[in-house]
Order: sequence, then C-alpha cells, then structure tokens
Amino acid sequence: MNAWTITEESARKFKFPANERKADKIKFDDKFPGFGLRIRTDEKTGREHRSYIFQYKIGSKHRRLNCGTVEKVSADEARRAAEKHAAALINHEDPANTKEVARAQASHTIGATIADYLEAKRAEMRPRTYADNRRYLEMFWKPLHGLSVRSVARANVAAELRRIAKDSGPVAANRSRSALSAFFRWAIGEGLCDENPVVGTNKQEENAPRERSLSDAEAAAIWLAAPEGDYGHILKLLFLTGCRRDEIGALRWSEIDLEAKTITLPAARTKNHTEHVIPLANSAIAVLKEIPRREERDYVFGINRDGGFSNWSRAKANLDEKLKLKTDWTVHDIRRTVRTGLGTLGVQPHIAEAVLNHLPARLIRTYDRNTYAAEKAAALKVWANHLEAIRGPKAVSVRSVPLERTEAESPRASFAKRLAGAGGGPSVKGGERHDLH
Repeated sequence: MNAWTITEESARKFKFPANERKADKIKFDDKFPGFGLRIRTDEKTGREHRSYIFQYKIGSKHRRLNCGTVEKVSADEARRAAEKHAAALINHEDPANTKEVARAQASHTIGATIADYLEAKRAEMRPRTYADNRRYLEMFWKPLHGLSVRSVARANVAAELRRIAKDSGPVAANRSRSALSAFFRWAIGEGLCDENPVVGTNKQEENAPRERSLSDAEAAAIWLAAPEGDYGHILKLLFLTGCRRDEIGALRWSEIDLEAKTITLPAARTKNHTEHVIPLANSAIAVLKEIPRREERDYVFGINRDGGFSNWSRAKANLDEKLKLKTDWTVHDIRRTVRTGLGTLGVQPHIAEAVLNHLPARLIRTYDRNTYAAEKAAALKVWANHLEAIRGPKAVSVRSVPLERTEAESPRASFAKRLAGAGGGPSVKGGERHDLH
C-alpha cells in the first residue's frame, strides 16, 4: 500500500471508509509523524470542517496544535508550521507553551502596556511628572501603540523622534525620548522585553537656556492685563512668590495658612524634593482672598477633581492676543524676573535663592541650617512694594525712590536700608507719599 501524505488535493478529497467515519476523526500523514488532517462533521447538517493539526505527546499527555484550516491555509504552509513545532520538541521545548508565550507577547502592545506602566508608577511620580509622562507616552508615541513591546526596534524609535522634533521641537523630542526609555526599563524588569530600543538613539540639540527677564513695563502690563479667574490669579501669585508655574497651578487650600501668611509646598511638589515655605505679602493674601473656594475640592485652581489648573496654552494665547508684547515671553520668565528684581533691589544672593527654593552648595547647607524665614518675608515684601509701584499711573520704581525726601537713593544701597525705608516709613509713588505694605 502506498504511503498517504497530506497534499492540497488529498486534504480536500480524502474520506474515511464508511465503517471508520466519526463526528471527529484525524488522518495522520504516514511520512510526517504527528502531522494530520482533522475532519469534524456536524451531525445535524452533515457539513465538514477540515483543518491541519500537529499532535505530540509530553509525558503521558497528548497535545494537539492547530496549523490552520484547509479553506484558508495551503498544505505546504500547514506542513511548515508543523515542522516548527516538531523542531521545538527536538530542542526539548513544548511547542504549546512556545505558542502561548508568543500569543501573550503579541498581546503586550505598547499602547496597552503604557496604561499598566503609568498605573504602576503613579504613586512614585509627582503629579506634574505623571501628567507629563502620560502626555508624552500616550500622545507623542501613539504611532507605536499598535506594536508589541518586543517588536519595537531602534529604527522605529529614531524615526518617531525625528517626527516629534519636526512637529513639536527638540525639547519635546528629548522629553519624549526620556519617557519612553523609562517605560522600556520598566518593561524589561517586568519580563515583557529584553532590550531597550531607545538606547543608542540620538538626542536632539536643544536651544540654549532662556535668559529673558521681564522689564518693569512688561511685568506691569502682564499684571494689569491678567484676566479675571484662575489664570489671572495664578499669574499674580507667580509674580508675588517667585514659584514655578505648576507649584501655583496645582496649589491646594491645605497648603495655605492665611493666619501665618504662608504657603507650604511639601517636598513631593518641589523640583528639589525639599519642603518650601513661602512667606506671603499682604498683596498675595489679597489675591488669595479673591479666589472663590469650591468646598468639594482641595485644589485652588482648575476644574478637575483630581488635578489643578491645566488650560495653560489657551489661557496664555488669549492673554498674548490682548497684550501684544513686542518680545515673546513665557510664564517661567516671571520666576526669572522675580529673582532678577530681588537682586536689583539689593536682596543678598543667598536670600534671593532661598526665596526661589534654590538649594545652596551641599557643604554650605550641611553646616548652615538657617531657613532665613524672616529674611525671605522681608525680601518678598519689598518685591511686592516694587510691583505695586510700577503699576501706578506715574510709575516710579522702588529702587529709585529716595530713602529720605531730600536724599537720592543709590541703586546699590543696602537691602537693610531699603527694608528700613519700606518697613514703616513713607515712600513716593507718582510724586505722592504713600505707605508701603
């Protein structure tokens, strides 16, 4: 008798003898052990379903793998699939497990795994860091979301980095690169992949750090044009505290003590992970008292229950349309302006740095444990007075106001002298005496 083998024709035409027919029966290839044609018959309709299978034995258990249906897969394709399974057995591997692993790996797409990563890392990240990482991974890397974690190659990442740099700039590309690299480091630790395809890709050349500081006229214009509502209040508090944008944007009522006249930012919300106590001048207190409190949420600004203000781009665009400043500016320029202004007003550098929560050198902070609370309060008080002075109809800078009515003040006068003049004595604004507060 000739050996029976599975071919395209034999798979379609083969029929079991009448005495061997069953609802589910397999005809094995005589030359390829384990490779067979499975014929299942619907007892009600008589319709047949033919498929290729590979059957093998592990220990005392028989296992069967589907190699495709006769209608959709050729006999040669099915044979090649069966040969791969047989090769796994020769290498002492269970092809059923190998197939299951491959299926699981294919299900671990970038898009699906990003959600797991963000959930796992949320407690470790500051709110702003979490929001940024989520934006980079979900928005900028969206073209890779359909790929499995294991299939992403360095070329895929490099191509997308070039696109991001072209569409959104080099800074966004580098931030996106860092976020994706951290994601793949986590995925390696979870056993989802073996390599980080971000490693070896090129960083984009970023522009030099900004050095812009607002002039008195620009600062006054921004303050006076600040809209009512959250964005306007945020801008004014940034001018009065020197805080970072998101430190005020995500401010909580529980961080404010109006009686003590302070805002206390916990270490988790500061860039250097150090608690920052910000003294509040009277004008800052006045701004905070203008803000309606929503009893159902702790966040001072924004509308989302689980976050602070987020409408930065649109709010600034609306303000710029109203302002029409000749030179471009950013919200972070306000922080730089505060630092520059404090120095110009004679505040000692280490006090001005403390106002901004910039840590001194490690050796200095090891031995100098002074928090300079009183000095910071005095510095921000003088700065608030200056902001008030430059907003007047005939603005005269505090730094040019005489210490006494008959003695011109030197621009380099000591901070102590300026503080003495600002603390309780009179000042001049628009040619008239007024009390600074």
